[in-house]
Amino acid sequence: QVQLVESGGGLVQAGGSLRLSCAASGRSFSSYAMGWFRQAPGKEREFVAAISLSVTRTAYTDSVKGRFTISRDNTKNTVYLQMNSLKPEDTAVYHCGARLGAVLTTNVGSYAYWGQGTQVTVSS
Repeated sequence: QVQLVESGGGLVQAGGSLRLSCAASGRSFSSYAMGWFRQAPGKEREFVAAISLSVTRTAYTDSVKGRFTISRDNTKNTVYLQMNSLKPEDTAVYHCGARLGAVLTTNVGSYAYWGQGTQVTVSS
């Protein structure tokens, strides 16, 4: 089992940047594929980015390609989301998720463990 805690959210103007972190505790962080998802008020949780166990593969939703970068440091049990050129439509609560195993998936239902989330608000 793994416990996840997100940080790094905040209020930023459009065009600005934020770096989210997700710290994992528990066993065998390197055995989990990790993902970032976001949920805006009144909307379902949606996929943002994912990264494989060994950092060799990543995936992004189309709306963030070229602006967001997911990375992980298995020595620090942490996954990051660097967000640049932020837009008001990026405003949401951002959650990290963990999925045991090597499969890289964008499916929210495939992630068994979740953090509480961190709020990102982008003003126009």
